[in-house]
Amino acid sequence: MQKKYFLGLDQGTTGTTALLFDEKWNQVSVGYQEITQFYPNPGLVEHNGEELVESLLKATEQALKNINANANEIKCIGLDNQGETIILWDKKTGKPVYPAIVWQDRRTAAEVDELNKTHAELFYSRTGLKLDSFFGATKIRWVLKNIPETKELLKQHRLAAGTLDTWFIWKLTGGKEFVTDCVTAGRTCLMNVDKLCWDKEILDLLEIPIEILPEIRENATLFGTTEPDDFLGAAIPITGSIVDQQAALLGQGCNKYGDIKTTYGTGSFMLMNTGETRQKSDAGLLSTLALVHNGKPSYALDGGIYIAGAAVNWLKNGLKIIETAQQADELARSVKDNGGVYFVTAFSGLAAPYWDSYARGTMVGITGGCTKAHIARATLEATAYQVKDIFDIISSDSKTSIQSMRADGGSTASKFLMQFQADLLGIPVEIPVISETTGLGAAFLAALGIGEISSLEEMSKLWKRKAVYEPRMSEDERMFLIDSWHRAVERAKRWAIDE
Repeated sequence: MQKKYFLGLDQGTTGTTALLFDEKWNQVSVGYQEITQFYPNPGLVEHNGEELVESLLKATEQALKNINANANEIKCIGLDNQGETIILWDKKTGKPVYPAIVWQDRRTAAEVDELNKTHAELFYSRTGLKLDSFFGATKIRWVLKNIPETKELLKQHRLAAGTLDTWFIWKLTGGKEFVTDCVTAGRTCLMNVDKLCWDKEILDLLEIPIEILPEIRENATLFGTTEPDDFLGAAIPITGSIVDQQAALLGQGCNKYGDIKTTYGTGSFMLMNTGETRQKSDAGLLSTLALVHNGKPSYALDGGIYIAGAAVNWLKNGLKIIETAQQADELARSVKDNGGVYFVTAFSGLAAPYWDSYARGTMVGITGGCTKAHIARATLEATAYQVKDIFDIISSDSKTSIQSMRADGGSTASKFLMQFQADLLGIPVEIPVISETTGLGAAFLAALGIGEISSLEEMSKLWKRKAVYEPRMSEDERMFLIDSWHRAVERAKRWAIDE
């Protein structure tokens, strides 16, 4: 009897992961393909769109090869994507007109400042998001205004614009499907989050023609079938699509009000499920879609950190003081404290709750006794401090007493970071058996879309805990550290703007 597998494709900022699950939801194989980040100028971050598509194929091929399987044994594909990264292309040739502009990119920060002076409330009320260069709207506008080729393609009705899910589905289906999912569309700052459609007033304001944008569909439905010539010789239904962080929310089984998870990847992102309530935040968090299923939307409070694991990569590739991420963990644990060193890792500005595109990375408290161990510790601590900032706001905005937090992503391998996080939060931090919960959530969604999973409740029951970190720090020490962190943040804010 031929085996069948569910495929979760997690396309992230630094690489693409392909996860294969058997019919009992055991993770049986994983494939990974690193991708290139391009930094043409300070504050600018880009990907090669063709390389991204190739990474999907190579990661899947590797995952299949590991278990001597073939693509025809895949039941369905679930896809999660970076969400805020955008790309524009020629529908006739299939070629991008410009590299993909990554969510970390800050090129439109000044334009966003001007728009927020007069239209901040419009964007927040319609989209649930605070307009920021983080999101796709002004990135799309930038390409339209700065790449001459787009004007001629518009006249010929050949121009397409979308988030990465749209680009991948279009490419994998041989150009047959030009679609996006509700949650990813909601990360552009162009979709009306209540009506679940493109917002005409916002599109007109930004001079973005609706004809270049894809059709919006629910998250667990048929998005198309892969063209054998474009996907390893197999025709496979793509039945799930969602943003990476909402995929992780599903993969962590956080499907009821008050459930909360944080993903520790290149950046770090906390989401709390608020059910059918689109709960507004007065303190800088986002009110975002979590899922649209059977015509019913569910929402989440959302706080993001631009730089988390990326700061550890900087220690490795920039400063060259470590060779592996594990070494950062070992160095951090080799010293009794941070030696008074605080590192605000604002390489691409600060996200929630500060929303300062002009903040820059700042290290304070350095003395003659500072070593690379203190710097490694301060780097890991920086992620935990920022997660704590967001956690406090979510707790306040939701008026919910959160009893525990589920954590996932590559940095959960750092025992130091996870224990320090539990200490700062004052609640247990739970780690799942399957740490790649973004890809797991995408695969769950595909199974839901094809009827292999019957409900979100069934999905939640599949979650399993591997480890738990209990808080053990005193309240006095916690408050001292947090106060010192906030003083360091003040020194980093608006560093890159001319006063």
